[in-house]
Amino acid sequence: MSDYSSTMAPTGRPLAVVTGASSGIGYELARLFAEDGYDLVVAADRPLDEAVEGLQAVGARVEAVQVDLSSEEGVRVLYDRIGGRAVDALAANAGHGLGKGFLDESFDDILHVVNTNITGTIRLAHLVGRGMRARGKGKILFTGSIAGLTPGSFQAVYNASKAFVDSFSFALRNELKDTGVTVTVLMPGPTDTDFFARAGLLDTKVGQDERKMDPADVARYGYEAMKRGEGDVVAGLGNKLQAALAAVTPQSILAEQHRKMAKPGSARDG
Repeated sequence: MSDYSSTMAPTGRPLAVVTGASSGIGYELARLFAEDGYDLVVAADRPLDEAVEGLQAVGARVEAVQVDLSSEEGVRVLYDRIGGRAVDALAANAGHGLGKGFLDESFDDILHVVNTNITGTIRLAHLVGRGMRARGKGKILFTGSIAGLTPGSFQAVYNASKAFVDSFSFALRNELKDTGVTVTVLMPGPTDTDFFARAGLLDTKVGQDERKMDPADVARYGYEAMKRGEGDVVAGLGNKLQAALAAVTPQSILAEQHRKMAKPGSARDG
């Protein structure tokens, strides 16, 4: 675990906290906050030097901390870095997946996905959300996924974790509807990030699909929906259609369709 800057004094500018900000959707979300004049606290479990440099280049004041947000300690280190300052926006984006059959995965790896995507996400939201509710002001953006709408054969734990995030976001939004705090869930489909390499999905049809969305476009969908206070946004027309079909398709059929896209070696199938 390592830090990248010393604690900033309050500046009078709004403060955004962004997790999973080293690259991909998280970095692009942080960049949008920076362009809108926010100070930033960014976190990831990977080095953040390049991300910090890019964010500072657009005028942001940035604090960065490299932590494992699957652990209670990692979330606490991040929260302590906030240092009691008012958080105007939280983009809880950290997450990763696994790309083999459930019984073929190490259970330690399975737990890391669950604890990153679910436990760490809601632990941070609990800490930051209480402060927002007390002030009667704040915006929370969760990165869920349309994967949460489909039984994820060969990504069973990841898809289930995103189903949790999607559902949790709607429930929390309802609980906070009269508080001045808004909750939005961004539900992207396949996006051109290092997710597929990290999850071991490069030999699958979904991993090799060239139609993945640009993370900058996905981030903007979520960011604009958060600014408007909307409850959810599915990024991209094709993904909107997929989400609509998932609502009326039997779960067994969805699982079989997912199998064809995510089974190891499926990239070599016809």
